[in-house]
Amino acid sequence: MTDHTHADTLRTPIVAVLGHVDHGKTSLLDTIRGSAVSEGEAGAITQHIGATDIPLDTISGMAGELIDPSDFDLPGLLFIDTPGHHSFSTLRARGGALADIAVLVVDVNDGFQPQTEEAIDILRRTGTPFVVAANKVDTTPGWNPQDGEPIQKSMDAQSERAKSMLDENLYEIIGQLSDAGFSADLYWRVQDFQKNIGVVPLSALTGEGVPDLLTVLMGLSQRFMKEEMAIDVTGPGEGTVLEVKDERGFGATVDTVVYDGVIRNGDTVVVGGQNEPIVTEIRALLRPRPLAEIRTEKEFEKVGEIGAAAGVKIAAPDLDEAMAGAPVRVVRDRTVDQVVEEVKAELAEIEVDTSENGVVVKADTLGSLEAMANALREAEVPILRAEVGDIAPRDIAVAETANQDEHKAILGFNVDLLKNAESDLENADVKLFKNEVIYQLVEDYERYVEEKQRAQQETVLDKVVRPARFRILPDHTFRQNDPAVVGVEVISGTLQNNRNVGFFEGNEFERVGDLSGIQKQGDDVDEARAGERVSIAIDGPTVGRGIEEGDTLWTEVPEKHAKILEQELKEEITADEREALQGYLETRRKRDPFWGK
Repeated sequence: MTDHTHADTLRTPIVAVLGHVDHGKTSLLDTIRGSAVSEGEAGAITQHIGATDIPLDTISGMAGELIDPSDFDLPGLLFIDTPGHHSFSTLRARGGALADIAVLVVDVNDGFQPQTEEAIDILRRTGTPFVVAANKVDTTPGWNPQDGEPIQKSMDAQSERAKSMLDENLYEIIGQLSDAGFSADLYWRVQDFQKNIGVVPLSALTGEGVPDLLTVLMGLSQRFMKEEMAIDVTGPGEGTVLEVKDERGFGATVDTVVYDGVIRNGDTVVVGGQNEPIVTEIRALLRPRPLAEIRTEKEFEKVGEIGAAAGVKIAAPDLDEAMAGAPVRVVRDRTVDQVVEEVKAELAEIEVDTSENGVVVKADTLGSLEAMANALREAEVPILRAEVGDIAPRDIAVAETANQDEHKAILGFNVDLLKNAESDLENADVKLFKNEVIYQLVEDYERYVEEKQRAQQETVLDKVVRPARFRILPDHTFRQNDPAVVGVEVISGTLQNNRNVGFFEGNEFERVGDLSGIQKQGDDVDEARAGERVSIAIDGPTVGRGIEEGDTLWTEVPEKHAKILEQELKEEITADEREALQGYLETRRKRDPFWGK
C-alpha cells in the first residue's frame, strides 16, 4: 500500500471519466493504464478495485517535458472506472460529487451527444471542475500519427489540410460548450482554469495528447484542490459504494472508493442500505493481485488496511441490501448510533419527494436516483415511489395501485427486470420504461402519456356531436315530407347523419326534425364537410311548412357536448368546426350567458 503518511499527507485526487457511450472513455483509461505500465515497472501502477492509481513519477515519465515533478506535492491521480455508465458521476461523497475532478470525453467528429449533455448537466449541478478530452483526433482524414507525443508537437507534424479540419471540429466543440454555458478554449490558451474549461485534443488509440491530459489534470488538482486533498491519515475511513457484487467464498461484497481516513480489517462499519443502514464488521479487505502475480488462482489479495484515496472490495456479513452510491463509514472512536445517524442524514439528502400518486422509479445508484428525480420534477411528473435496485414483483404491485392510468408505469434507469417479476409484468396493467439515458427515459414516458391522452381524446371525439351550419338550396326540394328530402350546402362544420337539426328563432333554438340520411352524388355517406353540397333526408318537417328553401339550419349540439368541445377538444377540431361552434354558442348565450359553461 502506498505510504500516505509523509508530512503533508495530501491524498490522491479522484478523477472520473465521463462521456457518451462510444466516444472512447474505456479506451482512454486503458491507454493511460497501458502507457503507465510501460513507463514504470509493472509494480509502479496499482490496480485498485474499480480504480487505477498512477503515482506522480509515472505521470511525469509519461508527460515528459510537460511536467516538472518538483512542482507537485500531490501523490498522483486515482482514475475511477465508472461501473459501465455515467450515472456514476452523480455518486456522492458527503453531499458533493465523489470525483474531485472529471474528464469529459467527446468524439471530436461527433461532438455533443445526449449523454454528453447529461454529463455536463451533472458537472454543472455538482460544481465539479472538468477538462474536455477531444478524442479520436487520429481519425482526421490525412492524419499522420505521432504515437504518445504531446499534442502540439503532433499538430505541427500535420498537413495544413488535416490541421484545419481538426481545428474546425475543435471549434465546433468549443461552441457547444459555450451553448451549455461554459467558456472554453484549447488548453494551452487558457489563462485561468477556474473561469475557462480547457479542451485537450488527443487520441486514445495513438496516445498522442495523453501527456497533455495528465499534465492539465495534475495542474488543476495541485492548484485548486490542495486544501481539499488534505486528509486525516489515521482517522476513521469514509467512502462511497461503487457496486454491490456477489463474490465466490465471500457472499455479497461492496466495491468502495475510500476518500478519507483509513479502513482496517476488523473495523465496524456502517453502510447505507435499502431500508436501514447496515452495521457490520469487516471480514476482509480485498485488492486485485499485482499484475506480476496474476497467474495465481486467487484474483484478490487480502490487505490489513487501506487509506484514502483508494478503491477496495469490502467483504462483510449482511451486505445484501447495500446500495450503490451509499456511504460507508468506519465507526472507530464514536458510538454506532452516532454513525448510523450520520449515514441516515446523508441518505436523507437524497430522499426523493414522493406524492400520493405518480410513477414508480428504480435506478442503479443513489446518485442516478437523485438525477432521475430531478429530471422528473422538471418534467412535472409526480413520483409515487423511488428506490435503488432492480425491478421486483412488489414494484409492479405498487405501480398497479396508481389511481390514474398514465401513472401505472415503472421508469427504470440502468436496472434489470428480475426473472421472478417477468410474468407479473405480463399480467399487470403496468407499462415498463427502461433506458440508459435519463432524459430519454423521461421523454419516452412523456411521449407515452401524450399518445394516451390523444387516444382518449379521439374516442371522445368519435362520440361527440360535431357542430354544423348548412343552408337549404333554392329549387332543390326532391320530396316534401315523410321524410323531407332537400339539397343543402354545408357552410361550416361537419354535418353528421342521425343528428337533430333546427334553427334559431330569435335566440331560441327550434328543433325541426332528425337527419335520417345523407347522399353525396347518389351514394349514402355518414357525414358532409364544409363546402360540400349533398342531399339530405329530414324526418319531421314539411318543406313549405316548418322549413323553407333558403333557410339556414344548425345541427343541435347537446349542452354537455358543447362544453367538451369548447374546453377540451378545441385544438382537435378543424377551424371551420370551431367557427360553427362559436356561432352556435354565441347565439345560445345571448339568451343564457352560462349555456355550456
